[in-house]
Amino acid sequence: MQIYVDDRIFGSTNDELCKEFEKVMKKKFEISSMGEMKFFLGLQVEQLPDGIFIHQTKYVNDVLDKFNMSESSPTSTPLAQNHGICPDESGEKVDETHYRSIIGSLMYLTVLRPDIMYLNCLCA
Repeated sequence: MQIYVDDRIFGSTNDELCKEFEKVMKKKFEISSMGEMKFFLGLQVEQLPDGIFIHQTKYVNDVLDKFNMSESSPTSTPLAQNHGICPDESGEKVDETHYRSIIGSLMYLTVLRPDIMYLNCLCA
């Protein structure tokens, strides 16, 4: 029977301990990659001198590219009352499937990953 483990995290401030652990793991298991963590559970991880930064910049950029919104202008939320956006009563009907796909991708960031927001609040 084979057991497959996708991700494991091991960290230490002692470089020698990390190197020894890597040797043991490679000898006992088929380890394909060990090194600095860049992605974990769909999150980007940047290890900086002043701390660890967890974000989803790549996912956000992929979503913007997928929906041809890379050149869109950002705006703060919630919108101000005089935001100037009005319904386009004479415009073309919006493709509901496309719209739902955009909303679903954005909801993933805000609804399905509250742990990022919690972690950010906890560490701030």
